[in-house]
Amino acid sequence: MSPQPNPQPNPHTHPQVNAYTRPQTGPGAPLRAVPDTGPQTALSTPPRRDRDTPRDPDTPRDLVGIGIGPFNLSLAALAHPLDELDTVFYEQRPAFAWHPGLLIEGARIQVPFLADLVTLADPANPWSFLNYLKTRDRLFPFYFAERFHIQRAEYDAYCRWVCENLPALSFGHQVDAVRFNPELDVFEVDFTQLGPDGEAEALGRTHAKNIVLGIGTEPDIPDPLKPLVEAPRVPVIHAADYLDHRETLLAAEHITVIGSGQSGAEVFLDLLRRRPVGREGLHWLGRTDAFAPMEYSKLGLEHFTPDYTRYFHALAEPVRDQLVASQWQLHKGIDAGTLAAIHDELYRRSLHGGWPDAVLTPGVRVRTAGRVATTKVELHLEHLHQNTRSRLTTDAVVLATGYRERPLSRILAGLDPYMRLDSRERPRIDDQYRLVMDPSVTGSGCHIYVQNAERHTHGIGTPDLGLAAWRSAAILNSVTGKETYPLPTRTAFTTFGLEQQEPRIPSARQPKVLTPLMDGI
Repeated sequence: MSPQPNPQPNPHTHPQVNAYTRPQTGPGAPLRAVPDTGPQTALSTPPRRDRDTPRDPDTPRDLVGIGIGPFNLSLAALAHPLDELDTVFYEQRPAFAWHPGLLIEGARIQVPFLADLVTLADPANPWSFLNYLKTRDRLFPFYFAERFHIQRAEYDAYCRWVCENLPALSFGHQVDAVRFNPELDVFEVDFTQLGPDGEAEALGRTHAKNIVLGIGTEPDIPDPLKPLVEAPRVPVIHAADYLDHRETLLAAEHITVIGSGQSGAEVFLDLLRRRPVGREGLHWLGRTDAFAPMEYSKLGLEHFTPDYTRYFHALAEPVRDQLVASQWQLHKGIDAGTLAAIHDELYRRSLHGGWPDAVLTPGVRVRTAGRVATTKVELHLEHLHQNTRSRLTTDAVVLATGYRERPLSRILAGLDPYMRLDSRERPRIDDQYRLVMDPSVTGSGCHIYVQNAERHTHGIGTPDLGLAAWRSAAILNSVTGKETYPLPTRTAFTTFGLEQQEPRIPSARQPKVLTPLMDGI
């Protein structure tokens, strides 16, 4: 069930948390109100300070995080040792889950294990991946495995370990709205506490000086295929749900995978390995000119450094938009090892003569699609270079069509009058990852930070796990107003641009000027 939208509050009144109620939809008694006394404490493996003292619900928190994915989890882990910060993080799901539909056996993340939640900002932090291995008595097996890139399932298990032990995380809490209270100079965050079945159990409100949005992304489904995804009895699914439907897909006579990125390649390879030799019945279609490898040269990877992020942010808006569109191979290509594994599997199936029943065609887009006899799908295809069209009938479709940023307006509708947008109606975001808002808000010391919602202002490194810890540390430095986490002033050998923007260096990092000694002293 969903609670009714909040009535517009009177800007001259300030309801107390313990008196706060919102109407409940449907039958039954009104939902109870819950004060914001903080999340339940959890047993922590790494040492931490005692935070079991109940807090005053009327005191604004220093920071409220909305969403608990890897990025806000990184922020929570780095904020944990900071005694001066009062934080809480809300997530509507009952527990942490990182792309569960794509945790295919053997699939690896595309960044080294050092790109965990904390290491690249604080290598000694107790919430590191290496400390996770230590608590599991797995350091020596990992050492001998010599794996720089870990499996996705292991990264997911690591993040779940952090969630199970890190305080300040409140799962089963759905944030409904965020408003600014100009009389108290704080943000008001309305939330619904959910039960194990997802039903609303109680309503609450908390106040904060700073908010960090980490609501993540959602599957991007092309318009021609949206009706098919919602139709019953037609197995058309997004790759995000692949493992939940894998057995249904394998039962189909013919399967089509659409999408030429890493997810499409992994799904195609997994299906190929599980289909009988000679009866594979697979099509793999992609819009790109080729099933191209991801740019993984050492200098190419420097596009995922803070240096490049600063350079990109300083560019003009039209230039930034053009660059993001042109850099697809830096982040949408396919791991070379995955491409090699696909070729090896296809080659193995041709050893005894004949070709596998698998068609791989790049440079193709889906114009329209429809159902045939309720159980089949007809795809209307267009080849982008030949300018030819054809039809493909298939029994199942997997859409490996990527993800898109969730619109911030769903949560920030109450802040519309304060928001500052660019020429394409997107939020403006400054170099400290803060939404650009009216001075009446920012002048009061209140800010909203974003994580993985700033590709248009900060570039293709936005969703990259390798920048998670650095960005979280930068946000905490901004929130605390000091160099809580010393960050490097240079991170790339490449100098991007002739007039490179210098990073902000707090006074604590300014080199000391030594007084010259006099001769004989």
